Amino acid sequence: MSGAFLTALRFHAAAHPALGAEDADKLCYQAAFGPAHLVSDGAAARRAFREEFARAQEEDAPAFEPVSDGYVRCGLAAWKRLGLPGDWLLNMCLHTAAQGAAPDAAARFYRCRGEVDALAAAGALPFSTGAWRAYCAAHPAPQPVRHSGAYRLRERPAYRLVDARYAPLLPVFVRLAAQPGRPGARTLAIDGRAAAGKSTAAALLAAALGAGVVHMDDFFLPTALRTPQRLSEPGGNVHYERFTAEVLPQLASGAAFSYRRFDCAAMGYGAPRDVSAGAWRIVEGAYSHHPRFGAYRDVSAFFTVPPDAQRRRVTARNGAAAWEAFETRWIPMEERYFEAFSIEARADVRVRMDGRSGAARPPREGGCDEPV
Repeated sequence: MSGAFLTALRFHAAAHPALGAEDADKLCYQAAFGPAHLVSDGAAARRAFREEFARAQEEDAPAFEPVSDGYVRCGLAAWKRLGLPGDWLLNMCLHTAAQGAAPDAAARFYRCRGEVDALAAAGALPFSTGAWRAYCAAHPAPQPVRHSGAYRLRERPAYRLVDARYAPLLPVFVRLAAQPGRPGARTLAIDGRAAAGKSTAAALLAAALGAGVVHMDDFFLPTALRTPQRLSEPGGNVHYERFTAEVLPQLASGAAFSYRRFDCAAMGYGAPRDVSAGAWRIVEGAYSHHPRFGAYRDVSAFFTVPPDAQRRRVTARNGAAAWEAFETRWIPMEERYFEAFSIEARADVRVRMDGRSGAARPPREGGCDEPV
């Protein structure tokens, strides 16, 4: 938290020369509490956003500016210039707010204030230590504040605070927005390496788009089909026959549907998985780009992660003992599939996670030990 905030503070001091003590305190509050205060009146937040977004002038500026390891500011003008729907950003903000602030948010806030104090004392901020300490003395408790008048006049701030994990997904959003509209629904398919953040990205994108999600995890290959011949196939490690029968015919309609979910604990089918109606569908998981499925997707995204980060995240999610199975069996099977069908090279969008963006999801329902 501290290192990420310090980096963000230095960024804002350089990028926004009008930064004052009040603006630095606003950054402290945002780094610690996020936009959680918006949840108290979501209707008002929606109205205010839509009015502000309508007024925003397109601007060639970074879409995201750092705040902390948990949050970034997304500029309305940059978002608009990229041709991205305002409601996507609004949904991102409200989804972030709904997650609530961390339990230690107040402690984080005061740690951030300490970082500001130290940097001001070093002469690295546009305001003095005296101005900062006087401001803090007059405002001892954490509270949401407005930007200073000088900052508003010079910097013309217009942004929303969102989960930092949205930032690496910007190329995906841009590609989605470029797709022509049509009746029914369009589909984004997310493939990629184990622990690369596919499930996390799908959940974030679903919140922004209002999309229903299909999980390739639910198409675990039943024991009866796990023959040596089948497992020797590149991509044979998924029940592609059932996905073809139960999911593919439903995707383009836009209507709600459900499919059977494989329960690894029972080694049989569990409760159906419901997929909500909407203009977008997301199919997430390794093997979602399998050539047996044909050209069902409108946008294909491939997620990758460095090997050292992959190991850390698999270990955090599945335990140290599970890493050997991933390293010796499951990951080589994935890599054989990626290479055989040029999965990464053929994707419309490639997203490289660095091991810090995104969070490793918990082990999936039913206890399957194989990454799909």
